[in-house]
Amino acid sequence: MAKRKPEIRMRTFGIYTQWDADSKELPRFCKSTTSVPAEVGVEFGFVVNIKNAKNQSLRYCIDHPGILDDDGNRRPPFDGEVYVKQNDWNFYLGDTIWEPIEDKLGLWQLTLELDDKIVAEKTFELYRDAPTTEYTLDPPSEGD
Repeated sequence: MAKRKPEIRMRTFGIYTQWDADSKELPRFCKSTTSVPAEVGVEFGFVVNIKNAKNQSLRYCIDHPGILDDDGNRRPPFDGEVYVKQNDWNFYLGDTIWEPIEDKLGLWQLTLELDDKIVAEKTFELYRDAPTTEYTLDPPSEGD
C-alpha cells in the first residue's frame, strides 16, 4: 500500500494565552493578527494540524529581528527539530515577549519544514505603540 502524503493545515495564527512548555495543552487562541503589541508576556505564533506524518522530522525556525546576547551580539534564529507524535497532531510554534523589549521590535518570521520543504510560514510584526484597534488576551467566546 502506498504511503499517504502528509497534510499540513494552519489552524490559527496570532495572539495566544501564555504557553506552558511542560504541558501537553496548547495555548488558547485569542486573536487572529500578524501585528503584535510588544508587551511583556504577550504570546504569539501559529498552530498547524499535521496528518499522515507520524514519526517524521519537523524542523522549525523562529527568525527574530535582532535579539542580543549578554555581550551585545545578535543571537542566531531559534531553531530545532521535533518529531510528529501522531497521525493527526496539532503543533504550536511561537514565542513570548520579555525584557528588554527594544531588541524584539520588528519582523519575526516563523517557519516549519517537513522533508526539506516549507509547509507553514507566517511573519509577525512586533510594534511598540498601540494600534488604532484594540485587542484582548481573552479567548474568543463560543460563536465568535
